[in-house]
Amino acid sequence: MSRPPLLVAFDLDDTLAPSKSPLDPRMATLLLQLVDVVEVCVISGGQFGQFQMQLIEKLDGATPEQLARLHLMPTCGTQYYRYAGGDWEQVYAENLTEDEKARALAAVEGSARELGLWEDETWGPILEDRGSQITFSALGQAAPVAAKTAWDPTGEKKTALREAVAAQLPDLEVRSGGSTSVDITRKGIDKAYGMTKLAEITGVDLADMLFVGDRLDEAGNDYPVLAMGVECRAVEGWEDTAALLDDLIPTLPLPAQH
Repeated sequence: MSRPPLLVAFDLDDTLAPSKSPLDPRMATLLLQLVDVVEVCVISGGQFGQFQMQLIEKLDGATPEQLARLHLMPTCGTQYYRYAGGDWEQVYAENLTEDEKARALAAVEGSARELGLWEDETWGPILEDRGSQITFSALGQAAPVAAKTAWDPTGEKKTALREAVAAQLPDLEVRSGGSTSVDITRKGIDKAYGMTKLAEITGVDLADMLFVGDRLDEAGNDYPVLAMGVECRAVEGWEDTAALLDDLIPTLPLPAQH
């Protein structure tokens, strides 16, 4: 990127925090330093409740001005929240129809069972209706990070499942999510859609944005952002992201005072 970004967007799981886990205090400090100089967006497959637990509750001491510069896009950008009037307000939600949800749930469960990927021992529900997204989590929503990492270290299981489900749902978007998950949304409603909406709402051009994520591979749910031409940085965990921010933040000019 030839000039400093005006907005930095992040994936959440395995980019800002370990999967389904709260932000480390070091990352919380860095994010608050970053939001002082640029707009910040977090766009992830998780639902808003996860954003609250992993992110918002860990930003101790954040001022209303800082929170107003933070854009939250749960469920891969199919929903968008802004901080206004002392609370987080939903700006939009691209919800699936009841028919789309039913077909998505049936396809992902059927395919998982057929491929031998439907586990008996799980931590919480395998299937989740997030309104604008159906999510399959092989080991359940609350599985420990170590178990999730060990389940599919090469990504082969998840890729096979994604391909099987996508073949049954040509009218919907099917993407690999976190370490054990597959996400289903409305067609064309992915992280690229979220970033485009973000550009419209903030007035920041896509060329002035930087995206940081751990799943920029072609099967990953961060890939649509790379494919649309947004400047991207690949990381392999929150420590990588913290190191990137340690280098980036000192290079960013302070915003003009009005």
